[in-house]
Amino acid sequence: MVDAILLLGPTACGKSALAMELARERPVEIVSIDSAQVYRGMDIGTAKPSAAERAAVPHHLIDIRDPAQPYSAADFLADAPGAIASVRARGALPLVVGGTMLYAKALREGLSDLPSADAAVRARLEAEAARLGWPAMHARLATVDPVTADRLEPNDSQRIQRALEVFEVSGVPLSQLHAAPQRPPLALATIALLPADRAHLHRRIEQRFDAMLALGFLDEVTALRARGDLHPGMPSMRSVGFRQAWRHLDGATGFAAFRAAGIAATRQLAKRQITWLRSMRDATLIDPFAPDAPRQLRERLLEIETRR
Repeated sequence: MVDAILLLGPTACGKSALAMELARERPVEIVSIDSAQVYRGMDIGTAKPSAAERAAVPHHLIDIRDPAQPYSAADFLADAPGAIASVRARGALPLVVGGTMLYAKALREGLSDLPSADAAVRARLEAEAARLGWPAMHARLATVDPVTADRLEPNDSQRIQRALEVFEVSGVPLSQLHAAPQRPPLALATIALLPADRAHLHRRIEQRFDAMLALGFLDEVTALRARGDLHPGMPSMRSVGFRQAWRHLDGATGFAAFRAAGIAATRQLAKRQITWLRSMRDATLIDPFAPDAPRQLRERLLEIETRR
């Protein structure tokens, strides 16, 4: 029996619309797998489901953290099985929808027992990076954990910092800890939405970013900044779009440069998401832009449910 179905895809590919369409046809509840939608007050910039959508179809793991609080793959792995079980208990189908691929990997394959964050070590690493630059920190990581360094870009500050922190705290390379993951006892079926037309996806990304701006995205970030307890190094403010908006509001970029940077960062995110999806060999692949995508999705769900 399948406990839940993962509906994964790159940003702006239409995951939420397809999920809502399914929910109109059968008893479905949506479990979000999105590292930014967990944060309250980050609505426009995360393309969070509207109040009407959430009233029509139950959504879970949305608005469960304040932006000042960190949320990690380990937190998701602690929260998601309970959310899935509660949906099942109500006789509905848990549809796990989103694009945070590290969370998806954790749910599918398990997560290593990693050490907790160490604020002092993290602050020191950030100070060193400010002085030396993240490419230099990446080079340092390559000397202690070449496997992890090889899969990270030299400017991937968040992941480089975490890998160095893990090594300093535990004395064990992150790649070695990842080799023995703790797997949650869940049976999952994965559907990967992979656009065949990358140019079309890029156009949708640009259109959605402009729509966010028209809805007041910069006002949303301005309000977050005005709280006074947030800064651009926090996981919430590192989210794509938010970190570019923060720099713009700091005066570091003009509006045109901010818009271009936000769109470029979103396209880069989509590229990484597609790479993750292609590595999921057991996933059913569906082109979300195909005219018959909804039919393909329905047929795949029917196959999965018949198999139970």
